[in-house]
Amino acid sequence: MQILGVDIGGSGIKGCLVDTTTGELIGERHRIQTPQPATPAAVAHTLKALVEHFEWKGPIGCGFPATIQHGIAKSAANIDSSWVETDVEHLFREITGLPCFVLNDADAAGIAEMRFGEGKARQGVIILVTVGTGIGTAVFVNGQLLPNTELGHLMLEGMIAERYCSDAARKREDLSWSKWGKRFNQYLARLEFLFSPDLFILGGGSAAKMDKFIDKIATRAPLVPAASLNQAGIIGAALHAAARQSPARKRK
Repeated sequence: MQILGVDIGGSGIKGCLVDTTTGELIGERHRIQTPQPATPAAVAHTLKALVEHFEWKGPIGCGFPATIQHGIAKSAANIDSSWVETDVEHLFREITGLPCFVLNDADAAGIAEMRFGEGKARQGVIILVTVGTGIGTAVFVNGQLLPNTELGHLMLEGMIAERYCSDAARKREDLSWSKWGKRFNQYLARLEFLFSPDLFILGGGSAAKMDKFIDKIATRAPLVPAASLNQAGIIGAALHAAARQSPARKRK
């Protein structure tokens, strides 16, 4: 089954067609800069432009940087505050004219890794951490997702963690990878204290740079890069849409 997977981030909106039976991307990924301010109308029309780029007429899965409950945004950490209480699924369906299925962006990346990547067939507690404009997390226990964990908002050094050790913080403070790695290790140590995970999976752009800071990571649980690197969110969003489509088919 082919589905358009979309990863909506604070700096870019990325999409690609996904084969949901294999997890492989079909064709080239396309990226459009996230509009600023990232208001509901602006983001929805950017999504429409992405859909038009692929000339797509089918279902769409969207990973979104917020807590999502029943299609509604309940937070807005790295996007415009006007998203709070917006029915994201309804808005995207209205603007694109296509069935859209939305979930938290880190949860999307986690779903991809548990299905096709480093978490495949693994039991125990697995935490995926995506590092980008902010920090997203997805927690799995024996393969089951605990949605919307938002552990990037834990307090660390007197501030929320994503202000301290996200990739945006690294760039903002012009930190070397070594100095940033020490900060990130502090964050992982806090997660380890709270959840005693068996494995950490790193997603986002930093996953491809692990060789630059892995020597600063001293957690008991191993840290491994996501098999799909920063494509995991796109793949997981498509898998989510496929799963949401299946019950609808059974009812017909």
